[in-house]
Amino acid sequence: MTDLPEPEKFALSSTGAGRLQSWLTRHLQSFFYTLGLLSRAPLASTLTAAVIGMALALPAGLYVLLDNVQDATRGWDGSNRISLFLELEVSDAEAATIAGSLGKWPEVADTRVITRHQALKEFRELSGFADVMDAFSSDNPLPAVIIIEPGVDAGDAAAMEKLLGRLGELSKVESAQFDLAWLKRLYAILGIVERGVLVLAALLAAGVLLVVGNTMRLSIDSRRQEVEIAKLFGATNAFIRRPFLYSGLLYGAMGGVIAWLLVWICFLLLGEPVERLTALYSGEYRLQFLAPLASITLVSGGALLGLLGSWLSVGRHLAAIEPS
Repeated sequence: MTDLPEPEKFALSSTGAGRLQSWLTRHLQSFFYTLGLLSRAPLASTLTAAVIGMALALPAGLYVLLDNVQDATRGWDGSNRISLFLELEVSDAEAATIAGSLGKWPEVADTRVITRHQALKEFRELSGFADVMDAFSSDNPLPAVIIIEPGVDAGDAAAMEKLLGRLGELSKVESAQFDLAWLKRLYAILGIVERGVLVLAALLAAGVLLVVGNTMRLSIDSRRQEVEIAKLFGATNAFIRRPFLYSGLLYGAMGGVIAWLLVWICFLLLGEPVERLTALYSGEYRLQFLAPLASITLVSGGALLGLLGSWLSVGRHLAAIEPS
């Protein structure tokens, strides 16, 4: 292909830069014009954004709460441990040997042996029946126990069942206990809650679209004469639509910020009671707020919903307006 002469190259680049600059200028003008319109009615603008913020705050708050519950359950001590009860005649030395061999399994992260003497001592201290247990001072009825920390995820019930089955088939093992029932129930409940949060978020997102769409419809009706005059002077629908789209975008962004503030206030109020509750169970846990990426997603998601609701409403109502 033949190269263009230098003056023609400069003219093309200048034309492209000029078009881009003109496009940016028009959008900046529409943006600041929209800001001026919203600032002239601060109460109405704030109320509209507050409605959007409340709609966004509910699923955002439930998401943060669910994330904290999942984080707290992952940190429960002993929640994913298997108790391997050995036969009564297995000595402590044999138990240590078995634990050492189990520690080499790829599915096992760590093992710990509770000797028969330790098991009896712990039972006497924790049960409160020390006097009754004195009758067994010469004959310990408790077997040695190997505590196993699996290397697989506790939430993977299939992998845990497979590991439990392998352990139960070992020689000199009386039983292997791991309460899969409560784990399955817990993760099933969390799964239902997570699905419910998604459904609720979808419904409330539709509500945000309706709120923004109705607000834009009222705005178009109140400025109908202005739109008709602009069309008489040759303004395109894209030019007229631009300020309304920015209005929806700003309403959604302000709603996202309000939702973030509402969730933050709620978690400030809940933080101290949660810490007191965990302290009663000899634990320590602090509620974790929205991560920076999740916060940005909340605000930008609100802005996108506002823009989409405005685009759907304005496109339909603006086409129906023609200068008489």
